[in-house]
Amino acid sequence: MTMKVTSKTFIRKTKRGNILKIVREHYLRDDIGCGSKICKKCKHNSERPLVKHQSINTDFQDKHYLLVDTNVVLHQIDALEDETLKNVIILQTVLEEVKHLSHSVYKRLMDIIGNYSRSFYVFVNVYHRDTYVERVRGESPNDYNDRMIRVAALWYNKHLDDKIKVLLLSSDEASKAKAINEGIPTMSLEQYVSGLNNVTLTDKLSNHSCMVEETSKEPIFPPHLTPAKIHQGIKAGKLMQGTFFASVDNFLEGNVFVEGQEKNILLQGRENLNRAINGDIVAIQMLPESQWSAPANLVIADYDDLDLENNLNTVEKPKEKYPTGQVVGIIRKKWRQYCGIIQHSLVDNATRHLFVPAEKKIPKIRIETRQYDKLKDQRVIVSIDTWPRTSRYPLGHFVRSLGKIGEREAENEVILLEHDVPHSKFSDEVLGCLPKETWTISAADFVGRKDFRDLDICSVDPPGCTDIDDALHCMPLDNGNFQVGVHIADVTHFVKPGTAIDLEASQRATTVYLTGRRIDMVPGLLSSNLCSLRGGEERLAFSCVWEMTPNADIVNSTYTK
Repeated sequence: MTMKVTSKTFIRKTKRGNILKIVREHYLRDDIGCGSKICKKCKHNSERPLVKHQSINTDFQDKHYLLVDTNVVLHQIDALEDETLKNVIILQTVLEEVKHLSHSVYKRLMDIIGNYSRSFYVFVNVYHRDTYVERVRGESPNDYNDRMIRVAALWYNKHLDDKIKVLLLSSDEASKAKAINEGIPTMSLEQYVSGLNNVTLTDKLSNHSCMVEETSKEPIFPPHLTPAKIHQGIKAGKLMQGTFFASVDNFLEGNVFVEGQEKNILLQGRENLNRAINGDIVAIQMLPESQWSAPANLVIADYDDLDLENNLNTVEKPKEKYPTGQVVGIIRKKWRQYCGIIQHSLVDNATRHLFVPAEKKIPKIRIETRQYDKLKDQRVIVSIDTWPRTSRYPLGHFVRSLGKIGEREAENEVILLEHDVPHSKFSDEVLGCLPKETWTISAADFVGRKDFRDLDICSVDPPGCTDIDDALHCMPLDNGNFQVGVHIADVTHFVKPGTAIDLEASQRATTVYLTGRRIDMVPGLLSSNLCSLRGGEERLAFSCVWEMTPNADIVNSTYTK
């Protein structure tokens, strides 16, 4: 291995007027493997290399690996999660930028990388001697990152000697044009997927490209202010910032909670709601007091009820009026994946459909799918991509199916997802914190513990219960009082603070019970075995023991392991 050091020198003046010289060194290596199994040049390749080339594509027929830019990861993570896409190179540049811009997408990307069968390889381009480039004066961080990606893509294609191509997938038109001009095989993910003829993967593509407004259509909503104008307006006191809560009964109403305001700000009508979705952090402009109003006490489910919408102001309202406002911008979107069904279509072979979320506070979502006949009786998940001014509904894309409407497993999954209940399988890191299944109490475990094995201790859990968390005992004392003890399974003996299993348990918070299904807070080895106070088996516990009078007055208390 040879190492090269680059350095940058900065001169900074302190508050006291002193001059500081700061030198930053960046170490570059030549022994970072490319990850390709067919490569004979790299001696130190990853243990999880790119094992095969990607499937032949009708639009790109050479054998190839894929290399994706940051925008593809950010906006097309649902498509990247599909099993079809394998042997993908993720640059360290992209990984760091995604982590900075979206923690949720970063976590999902790391889950894909951790799935060895997908062959997603992280190439540390920022520390490779041949793929690191210095940022030039005046170059924006975004342009610099794009250039780093192109340099790495070009290096890969030269490094593999045309034995296998590396295809750059980019969502940025300007960067894509530069890559093509530099001789790098490049296309958009949409174009690449179209060449796979995979209907399911096509449906998972984000409609993020629809951010460009359709000028041929008449706008339905007023435009949003730019982030700079929103910041200036809030700073000047002309705008207010708050959390938007949509009405359950009336999709044309909602209110905004603004910290420090005595009452929530009422929003009425689609123009005043202006494409806000439940949970969004929005910027609002107050309306004059002459326009203050009150909730309409109407149930309006959709735009189908246009007469009700037009007559909203003629409905008799309570005398008490609320301050009203208008959304002028979305500061932070709280969009997530939504469960629901696809609305029945009367048009044969239609590809555009309306998705009806299970959560009534969320508007219908317009999606494109070629699987309507397959999905029409399914519970499905849809993600929102954008909401143009020219569309009554937000635009989104199909993510996956949960199962048939009415089936227990599908309906249980909807409940868990809509209430954000963590229910995935425990990770290898969590399972690594567990003792062996053959674990038994050792002599060291008895140190500092009180022995209650000679007492009759019973559980209050019903017969057949596998996770017995607590038990109790009661016995008379010679002085006429009673000894009462409550014994709780000592989970802390196995779950140490700050470990992976501790962090996972804190996220889950409790065991969740559904019809025919249980989601454990900790793995079953603990919840149903080692931390279950089973009859006739030695178990560790944390106990509280009281001495009580016959009238249940507590004389003294003892806490012990």
